[in-house]
Amino acid sequence: MPETIIHGETEPGFAPVREAFQSLFRDQGEVGSALCLVLDGRTVVDIWGGSADAARTRPWQRDTIVNVYSTTKGITAVAAAMLVDRGLLDVEAPVANYWPEFAAAGKERIPVKWLLSHEAGLPAVDASIPPGGALDWGTMIALLAAQKPAWEPGKAMGYHAITYGWLVGEVIRRVTGKTPGQFVRDEIAKPLGADFFIGLPEEEDARTADIIPPAGQPALGGGRAPDSLAARALGIASPPAGAPVNSRAWRAAELPAANGHSDARALARIYGALARGGEIDGVRLLGQPAIDRFAAEAVSGRDCVLDMDVRRTLGFILSTPGGRYHWGPNPRTFGHSGAGGSLGFADPGTRLGFGYVMNQMSAGLSADPRWAPMIDAVYRCL
Repeated sequence: MPETIIHGETEPGFAPVREAFQSLFRDQGEVGSALCLVLDGRTVVDIWGGSADAARTRPWQRDTIVNVYSTTKGITAVAAAMLVDRGLLDVEAPVANYWPEFAAAGKERIPVKWLLSHEAGLPAVDASIPPGGALDWGTMIALLAAQKPAWEPGKAMGYHAITYGWLVGEVIRRVTGKTPGQFVRDEIAKPLGADFFIGLPEEEDARTADIIPPAGQPALGGGRAPDSLAARALGIASPPAGAPVNSRAWRAAELPAANGHSDARALARIYGALARGGEIDGVRLLGQPAIDRFAAEAVSGRDCVLDMDVRRTLGFILSTPGGRYHWGPNPRTFGHSGAGGSLGFADPGTRLGFGYVMNQMSAGLSADPRWAPMIDAVYRCL
């Protein structure tokens, strides 16, 4: 197979990053992807290549976007942080202060911060979800308001793989009157000129890459015992409760934990702003105190849903140099990855914003083998 042509711009001194990116197509089965780096507010790498579909009939273009699964969570966390920054949300306050119905089933004292840090005990719902119900905001909000926690809130951490989006998103909606997708578009994406959507308009479908699942794992939660908490948490929006990932129904829904659609440029630009105090090109998302609050370690240890070690902040994952989430040498680097491999992070030590998106999913939910060649090359160039 001929060498994949890599398109885009690379500043002098960052050629090793371009070479590492190209190696993914040669060595790791990459189909289509994009990588962007924003260093102290300046874009130094903005490259893409490959195909937007499994049949390799559509080239990946400059404006191609793709579903980024849980990388969406980081952007939802930015939205929550903006409300804190504006004095509209107190993460120490009970969720029920903003969402009174949430107080049912012993949840009246759960603070907002435990929704963000995955400590609320609500990774799944016990009630049966009707067909398509996971794509209906009102259905899922009602089920979660009635749900009893699976563990004593605040006593354990467990990945709220899909429910995070409804839980945090409903707080955003109650505070602002906007759905989380609307808030992200109005307050983050449009001001920054960032191509990021939660709830994708139909007119964007033509430039959206198709997600290609890993062999033998057609849905999230695949390979786990169906009744396990992990399978229930990961598969909550899968058919029949949800929809196939490339369908119009999936793309149109607002799932602020799992169905953001983005390019690498948008992720790098958003995290690039956070890496330099919350501002880029004269647009300020956040003040430094809010960034410090949301980027500080909130909980660490064993995730009781995923059965792995992780360090979490209020909505982000912290890098663990030498560990599963190894995003460079700085343990203060924060961001979020998505199932199959997408990744966005901010390194405040180097003032770096990193964004990577792809369509060929790898198996697993944590470390992706494609990250290391790119990230290692990045830090050699800094």
